[in-house]
Amino acid sequence: MDKEATWHDLGLNENILKLVEKASYLKPTPVQSSTIPKAIEGKDLVVSAQTGTGKTASFVLPMVQRFAGRRGTLGLILAPTREIAQQIHATLEIFATPLGLSSVVLIGGINMSQSMKAIQSYPDIIVGTPGRICDHLERGEIWLDYIEMVALDEADRMLSMGFSVQLNKIMDSLPATRQTMLFSATFLPSVEKLANKILKNPVRVSHGKSTTAQSLVDQRVLWMHEDDKKHILMKLLKEETGSIFIFTRSKDAAQRLWLYLHSQGIYDATYLSSDRSQSNREQALADFKSGKHRILIATDVAGRGIHVDGVAHVINFELPMDAEDYIHRIGRTGRADATGKATSFVTNRDQRILSEIEHMMGSNIRVEGPGPRQDAPRGGGGDNRPRNNERSRRPPSRNNNGPRNNSRPAPKKSSGGGGNTGSGSSQS
Repeated sequence: MDKEATWHDLGLNENILKLVEKASYLKPTPVQSSTIPKAIEGKDLVVSAQTGTGKTASFVLPMVQRFAGRRGTLGLILAPTREIAQQIHATLEIFATPLGLSSVVLIGGINMSQSMKAIQSYPDIIVGTPGRICDHLERGEIWLDYIEMVALDEADRMLSMGFSVQLNKIMDSLPATRQTMLFSATFLPSVEKLANKILKNPVRVSHGKSTTAQSLVDQRVLWMHEDDKKHILMKLLKEETGSIFIFTRSKDAAQRLWLYLHSQGIYDATYLSSDRSQSNREQALADFKSGKHRILIATDVAGRGIHVDGVAHVINFELPMDAEDYIHRIGRTGRADATGKATSFVTNRDQRILSEIEHMMGSNIRVEGPGPRQDAPRGGGGDNRPRNNERSRRPPSRNNNGPRNNSRPAPKKSSGGGGNTGSGSSQS
């Protein structure tokens, strides 16, 4: 469908169109224009598109239109994280609640008795994370026998977080005669396998390569020693006047960095972590969205699906372990035709993942600052030896991944933000 299509061209009824106008949705995105008409027709869908392209409305609006005026638990929406599930639920409150449709969100971190009370209200649409939905299924507290429409948002993320067993159990609990819509930023073999199992003659919709970075994001790499990260971060935080997303690999590193910033007198920072209570996670995100806190520190649990307008700068304090997560991280800025900046802190040990990111994007990222790779091939080779002022701190190794020489002492841990302290994934 033409990219310049209007909301009136998509097959939405007048009630939905009034709510769309009230919500100030000026025009549909390309994904919405391509997806909504097919969803309204009842087709199974496989939708591939980058984060931030308006996928939520692509399944919420058809679902609301289909169920308006009816009663019963008819719709199910699955999301990888609590935050994404809550954002979907917020969208339902904009479009479903005014039309008399009720919805609940079932996620970890909420007391089970509170969830049970919500379930006993007989909601028309359930939104939840796979783990919590399975908890209720195993306890016999929810029944999905009459679901007519199911949407899987960020399916690749759910699989990468280890929810394959839960997803299969949930899908096996649904009626065979349902409509299923699967949304995913990437299509690895695991996603294709799931799609082939749960979809029937799906229509495929694809908008842009998931590996294409936002064209409006000015990307750069800063080469540095691990010990210099905090000093350089402080300098950037003083230079940047807009809102900032800072990414670490692990939840422990995120908390430690937040504590460090507070120790340096930076109090307009908050952080997201799976170790925080649900109410604290909600408050942290709300404070960042409202501008109360200018800086949000998070792991890749917040890298996808979280919609925050006007993020000026994304800082990768640590590069992700998966190259694709880099794309989703920098997608937090440069949204809605606005420009943004992405700065990545890179040390000697990051050369392999940086090469993978550049290979995936098909282009090199602008390099600033001294570093061995300025004179090294872009393929990740070159001289990996530490510079002179690093020799006293780190013994050389045979290669980046091999064991260190056992005859030499192990390197002292750096104070630069946690390094490889964990995978960064968390339960929902």
